[in-house]
Amino acid sequence: MKLSNRPHTIVFTIFGAGGDLTRRKLIPALYNLYLDEWLPDRFAILGIDMREMSDDDFRSRLRGGVDEFSRRGRTEDDKWAEFAARLVYLRAGFDQTEAYVDLGRRLAALDQQWGQPAAHIYYLAIPPMAIETVCDQLRQAGLTVPPDRARIVVEKPFGTDLDSARRLIARMNGLFDESQIYRIDHFLGKETVQNILALRFANSLFEPLWNRRYIDHVQITVAERIGVGHRGGYYEGAGALRDMVQNHLHQVLCLVAMEAPVSFNADEIRNKKVDVLRAIRPIPPDQVSRFAVRGQYGPGWLRCERAAGYREEPGVAPDSDTETFAAVKYYIDNWRWHDVPFYLRTGKRLPAQVSEVIIRFHPVPHQSFPPSAAGAWSPNRLVIRIQPDEGIELRFQAKHPGPVMNLSAAEMRFSYKETFHATPPEAYETLLLDVMIADATQFMRADQVEIAWRVIMPILEAWSTVAPGNFPNYAAGTWGPEEAATLIARDGRNWVLPTVPDDPAGEGEGGE
Repeated sequence: MKLSNRPHTIVFTIFGAGGDLTRRKLIPALYNLYLDEWLPDRFAILGIDMREMSDDDFRSRLRGGVDEFSRRGRTEDDKWAEFAARLVYLRAGFDQTEAYVDLGRRLAALDQQWGQPAAHIYYLAIPPMAIETVCDQLRQAGLTVPPDRARIVVEKPFGTDLDSARRLIARMNGLFDESQIYRIDHFLGKETVQNILALRFANSLFEPLWNRRYIDHVQITVAERIGVGHRGGYYEGAGALRDMVQNHLHQVLCLVAMEAPVSFNADEIRNKKVDVLRAIRPIPPDQVSRFAVRGQYGPGWLRCERAAGYREEPGVAPDSDTETFAAVKYYIDNWRWHDVPFYLRTGKRLPAQVSEVIIRFHPVPHQSFPPSAAGAWSPNRLVIRIQPDEGIELRFQAKHPGPVMNLSAAEMRFSYKETFHATPPEAYETLLLDVMIADATQFMRADQVEIAWRVIMPILEAWSTVAPGNFPNYAAGTWGPEEAATLIARDGRNWVLPTVPDDPAGEGEGGE
């Protein structure tokens, strides 16, 4: 089957191919793209790492990852054999110049074998401190030209603060054209995240209401049931604000708040996102406590099992002040959103693994129904469920059946699974295909990275100078610290509990 935007000849080189990301995400995604006939007829996947492995060991390890983590389940022998024939492993250190010379020879040999030049994609599934080394070596080996054939994919984090992000941006832009750099945030590959644009700009029903005249406030929640697990060493230097708010939640905020694009061009979409971040009202350093809250989980219970506190996790200091929960209130100072608060929250060891956007509308300007008819009345709201049960829900008022006028909340629900009868692709499938066809729409541009850091720097600086003093301040299995409820209650509002399909109690409002 020939597809209109199927990529041309590709060589996909993964630095850090022996790591978890390659086994759990990248190869399962590439294998699913292969099964769905999105990969070109001519492609190869080269893995580079320091582990001692043969090609067969490499292929066997990756097949185990596909069997365990692919949305399709276990591999079929014939199809895997076809795919695995394209997998080659190169054992080398990231600082070994000879490895890049060898890589160049292999790439040139493939071009000659195929009779046409391939696009070369270099995926850096490596620790942040190794990024500059690999980039320098690729440039010195002449593997980054011509610019239209060489692309480099960088995983977050993009720096650890504004200064480090600027240094990394300057360094990479000194080695590559900005058009070659794909800063990947897997959150943007989720179907429902991408559908925010379709919901807003393909439907005349919603866009006229998408402003301060009709919307009271917006809530964005990204909740994780898991703790830090084996990432304790990394997380100690990051925390929830850096790890989630600076990228994932800011990206969703931009899609919800951006102005209508003139076209679906990559830079046009990214320009509109940058405009949102530029318009976020700066948080005064002496008022950070009124706009941002942090928390750290202690021991608790999740699904009837005891969960350890953060300070008990491997690689975590017993007196750590790293936040595992963050809630922030933003104002976007433009005509559309002036004085509409955006409440963002994220945390680990919360009751559910769920991501949602809540658009809460203003109440009707005049309540003409008698109090007895509107006892269960509540404001309209639109819920965009990003995970796990992707869909959209609109809550409105309806008359309850019976001889008297009684109003109660009713819901219209759209489910991807029920409507399209298909399993959506994993986020990495979507984003890797975008890299292969050189579509940068869902990837962060340098100026967007820098502004996103600038927005949260007042919070980071305030938190770095004053220790929290009350950590841990929420138990595992609860919806975060009391201060988070106070942050929104101070404005006369409350958090809407996320919709949890396997937990009917999760559809209510308020706190725990």
